[in-house]
Amino acid sequence: MTTAPVTLGAVNVEAADPPALAAFWAEVVGGVPEANGDFVFLPAVGPEGFAMFFHPVTRPRPERQVIHLDLTVPWGSRTEVVERVLALGAAYRWDVLEEFEHVQWTTLADPEGNLFCIAEHPPRS
Repeated sequence: MTTAPVTLGAVNVEAADPPALAAFWAEVVGGVPEANGDFVFLPAVGPEGFAMFFHPVTRPRPERQVIHLDLTVPWGSRTEVVERVLALGAAYRWDVLEEFEHVQWTTLADPEGNLFCIAEHPPRS
């Protein structure tokens, strides 16, 4: 039996201000937000990109975030990308730089407090 491939269609994000949060993420990952009423779609950029769909908050925010994005950048560019994303309005949370040989990352929060990481993996020898 063969299994159909599973791919990421879109990341759905509840937002207090969907257009503003979509604009932030468009600056981070690229793309042009497409508004439709209270909803905003951010299409994937390129074959390796991913789409995002922002919709209004429908219930109180959970006390603990149970899922977050891990964004990968080329080795040696994490600091530069983190600085760019901080300038866009993200908030710094913490770094994990020497705990694992295969990855180092910085955890940030978007303007609405959603955590995400910017990670880099060293080249394999």
